[in-house]
Amino acid sequence: MSDAHDNPGSLGGFADFLGLEFTEANGDRVVIRWKVRPELHQPYGIMHGGVYCSVVETAASVGGALWLAERGQVVGVSNQTDFLRAVRDGVLTATATPVHRGRLQQLWTVEITDEQDRLVSKGQVRLQNITDADRLGKPAS
Repeated sequence: MSDAHDNPGSLGGFADFLGLEFTEANGDRVVIRWKVRPELHQPYGIMHGGVYCSVVETAASVGGALWLAERGQVVGVSNQTDFLRAVRDGVLTATATPVHRGRLQQLWTVEITDEQDRLVSKGQVRLQNITDADRLGKPAS
């Protein structure tokens, strides 16, 4: 997440593969734009639902991390994303805003709209605030 703190324009890796462009990123709001392209389609030629889930998780995690800042890191513990409208092409915009930010967890909602400002997907992500992320994914001692 340190890249998000230093340069919200790019996170690298998977976010770059998706083509995500951060147009706003702070602890109160994250806005991401990306172009729908064939590599992101499912077999029927429409945007793959996993892309929406990934963007929802990314937007919420960046906002949550920026809000928590030096107090720790965040990890997603729940992602619930609904797909509302099929999209084949164009530019989509995801906007993430906090619903709740507490000592242990945060809840963010993310709305994804098309160029006509129609809601195409909506999700929410619950984030766990972690003070010792170095222990994550390691066997218990």
